[in-house]
Amino acid sequence: MKAKYWQKGENLDYVNKTEAMIEFGDVVVLSNRIGVAGDDILPNESGVVHVTGVFSFEKSAREEITAGTEVFYTDSGIAKEGTVKAGYVTEDSSADSVKVFVKID
Repeated sequence: MKAKYWQKGENLDYVNKTEAMIEFGDVVVLSNRIGVAGDDILPNESGVVHVTGVFSFEKSAREEITAGTEVFYTDSGIAKEGTVKAGYVTEDSSADSVKVFVKID
């Protein structure tokens, strides 16, 4: 099997198949991983979703998460366990902090 180069893959075209607008910065679940909307995407329209980069997220619980830890996206925020992979933490986040920096991949 051969593959043909298509694009860098840092940003992907994404069709919003829902009835609600996806707003800039919204997390978009792509099966078992995430992307982040790069602009507003109207229903049945195409827009950009970032699938790499470091983003600031809220944590689902007040717990310490150290740099390098694989983390997951949940409806309540980033967590150490879950089914939708977010990426890995880029710098330590103390238990007192409500946010965490994640390299999505």
